[in-house]
Amino acid sequence: VQLQASGGGVVQAGGSLSLHCVASGRSFNGYTMGWFRQAPGKEREFVAAIRWNGAHTYYADSVKGRFTITRDSAKNTVYLQMNNLKPEDTADYTCAACGTCILSTLRNIRHYGYWGQGTLVTVSS
Repeated sequence: VQLQASGGGVVQAGGSLSLHCVASGRSFNGYTMGWFRQAPGKEREFVAAIRWNGAHTYYADSVKGRFTITRDSAKNTVYLQMNNLKPEDTADYTCAACGTCILSTLRNIRHYGYWGQGTLVTVSS
């Protein structure tokens, strides 16, 4: 079972990036998929999550209105479109899968059982 995140890079403030997370080894159609990030010297934090059917999405307040999470179950892929990026968005971004998440737990990293490698996003001012 593997989650592979990609799409990171260097962008100027105000720019956009699109991250992809491809799952292989099994289907995550019944799972909540999430994006988390960890900035240098800080703890990993929740960014966004999407329910198994794509009908419900959730965002950290810091990215609401700028980031959009979507998923393509047929491709076993989750996307994170990041617009109007700010220097404080600079971090290592990781995707994760949760088989047991409910509304009250989907922001909690401890409930995600599958994790991918990160992709680095750097936003210059």
